[in-house]
Amino acid sequence: MRELLDKIETRQRLIRETAEQLLEQINQLTGQLAAAERTLDRLKITHETVLELASEDGTDPPEPLPPGYREVLTPFEQGGEGLRAKDICRALGNGLEPRHIENMRAKLKRLVNRGILTEPEPGIFILPRPARPDSTQAE
Repeated sequence: MRELLDKIETRQRLIRETAEQLLEQINQLTGQLAAAERTLDRLKITHETVLELASEDGTDPPEPLPPGYREVLTPFEQGGEGLRAKDICRALGNGLEPRHIENMRAKLKRLVNRGILTEPEPGIFILPRPARPDSTQAE
């Protein structure tokens, strides 16, 4: 009988320790959730402010990118020059099968149509450079 009571006490102690660990994880996650919610609130306010400023200027607000397109731009923003669809697939860890490359090429073409990327040569995509004033016109 004593062995059975010892087993029960041991199990209670283990469950109590597990409950304490879970409570600690819940507290950490609660803090992370609160921080994420604060960030979302700030981003929402920023988004609304940009829309207000755009409407005051009489400009159309930029269309948001569909899901999955933001990450496509990451390799370009990291200094990628003249990237191909296969390069983007490789950089993002996507498959390199023809279907993946063609899907990426279609996304890149859509970004070209929106004016976010340019295609100076067939199959080569780059971020457009801001127009610089021509130094020969300064005279």
